[in-house]
Amino acid sequence: MKVKHLAIGLIAASFFASACNRVPHTGEANMETELDSLSYALGFIEANSWKERVQQAPFDTLDFKQVALAFKDANILDRYMEFRKNQFDTLNVAMFKKGFFNEVAYDKSYFTDMTADVYVRKIFQKNKEKRDSQKKADAAENLKKGQAFLDENALKDGVISTESGLQYKVIEEGDGPVPTPEDRVKCTYHGTLIDGTVFDSSVERGDTASFRVKGVIKGWQEALTMMPVGAKWKLYIPSDLAYGQNGAGTDIGPNETIMFEVELIDIIESK
Repeated sequence: MKVKHLAIGLIAASFFASACNRVPHTGEANMETELDSLSYALGFIEANSWKERVQQAPFDTLDFKQVALAFKDANILDRYMEFRKNQFDTLNVAMFKKGFFNEVAYDKSYFTDMTADVYVRKIFQKNKEKRDSQKKADAAENLKKGQAFLDENALKDGVISTESGLQYKVIEEGDGPVPTPEDRVKCTYHGTLIDGTVFDSSVERGDTASFRVKGVIKGWQEALTMMPVGAKWKLYIPSDLAYGQNGAGTDIGPNETIMFEVELIDIIESK
């Protein structure tokens, strides 16, 4: 069977490694910090999970120490690192590998299934509370800065404020029809934060964007249903008409006021 051939291939690949040689990345782990312990626990958990999947396959025999030797130089997948960093900010790769290879090669660990799970959950909850607290503080600060910006911006020549709080400035007049919420339109746009940070721009990509008017953020919906085709406006959008307390992506924080230069090129589908 193909799986058996794979097992034979793995063992053959490590044939010249002496059985007496210790597998790299194994041995005593000096876990001095919370990050060390977390990384070791995660390596142990992943090793256990991997071994369980392998043991369900129809191998005739499999020497886990030889498999560990065969994969001693393997790197952690980028997507796994990104996943864990999103949960815990960072990861000690050396300690992760020690936790992984100690378990795979020698079936030994400083953790059990239960203690590893409890520890990782505890650190995850601790990090979540820290991030939630920081997000709440950022939201309050962004709301304050955004309102100060809009208050000052409202006094500038050419800036028009609507009842909803949206502000806009006409850069170029248009003479075409005005879209309805049901229409599909073609636009170019350039989006920035109030400090000038670009978070998205079809202009920089040299591209256009097409979408249903009612499918975009409220600030865009309101502006597009006032803009004639051919117009180009600068939009100043408060957070409640943009992405609110959740923000968007990595650049738009909670309660962030954002700006767009939008050119309405055409209505490509009218309903």
